[in-house]
Amino acid sequence: MMKPFKTYSLSLRGKRVTIDHPWVMGIVNVTPDSFYSGSRVTTEQALIGRVQQMVDDGVTIIDVGACSTRPGSESVDALSEMERLRWALGIIRRQWRDVLISVDTFRADVAQRCVEQWGADIINDISGGTLDKDMFATMARLQVPYVLMHMRGTPETMSSLTDYDNVTTDVLEWMARRVDELRQTGVEDIIADPGFGFAKTLEQNYQLLAQLSAFHTLEIPLLVGISRKRMIYSPLGCSADQALNGTSVLNTWALTQGAHILRVHDVKAAVEAVTLTTALRHAATK
Repeated sequence: MMKPFKTYSLSLRGKRVTIDHPWVMGIVNVTPDSFYSGSRVTTEQALIGRVQQMVDDGVTIIDVGACSTRPGSESVDALSEMERLRWALGIIRRQWRDVLISVDTFRADVAQRCVEQWGADIINDISGGTLDKDMFATMARLQVPYVLMHMRGTPETMSSLTDYDNVTTDVLEWMARRVDELRQTGVEDIIADPGFGFAKTLEQNYQLLAQLSAFHTLEIPLLVGISRKRMIYSPLGCSADQALNGTSVLNTWALTQGAHILRVHDVKAAVEAVTLTTALRHAATK
C-alpha cells in the first residue's frame, strides 16, 4: 500500500526549503576504493563530467565522499580526507554555484572545514555521531542539515555487530534517542537514514526496508541509501555493476513507503522512479 508523502522543510543557505516531493542525492566518491567503481573520480575532467551528467539528469543534491566506508574498509586519515574534499568541492563550486552539496564524513573537523570554507550545505554522517564525540556540538554550531545514519562499530568491524532483538525496533529506538540528543544539543534539521548494509545482515536489511514506514514516527525526513549494495546484487547472483535494475525496484518500493531522499549512483533512473511513483500517488488520491 502506498504511504502518504509528508512534507518537511530544511534550512539551506539561509532560507527554509520545502521537501514537497522526493529528492535525489547523487553519489560522487573522490576515492580509489569505493565499492562501486562507477562512482569513483580521481581527475578534474572525470569529476566535472560526472557532476554535469547528474545535473542534466535532475539531481537535487551531490553527495561527495572522500573516505570509503564499504564493509571491511580501512579509514584514511583526516588530512587526506580534507585534501580530497577541498579539491572536489572547489571544482564543483566553481562550476555549479547553485547545486546543493552534501559531504559524507564522520569527522567533526572535516565537517566544519567543508561547511565554513568549501561551500558544503549538508553533512552526511554514516556513524550517527558515534565515531566523533564532537560531531553533534559541531553540527549545532554550523546549523546545516545533518543526516543521522545508524551504524554499529566501524566499517572494519560492523559486519560482526548484527545481533538485534528486532532490527527495526532496535534501530528505530536508537535513532529516536540520537534525535533527542541532537535536539537538546541545538541541531534543528535532521534527516534519518536507517543505514542499509551497515551492521545488518541481508535478511535484516530486507526487514528494515519492508518496515520502512515505521521510521516516519521520528517526524523527520527519511533518506534511503541502497544503491547497488550487496542486499541487491547478492540475491540476484550478479555484481554491483549489474545491479541497476534491482536498485530501481527497491527504490520504487521505498518511494511508495514515503521516502524523502534517495541516495543513488544512477540519478536518471532514480528521477524516473520519482516521476512515476509521484504520478501514481496523485492518481491514487483522486
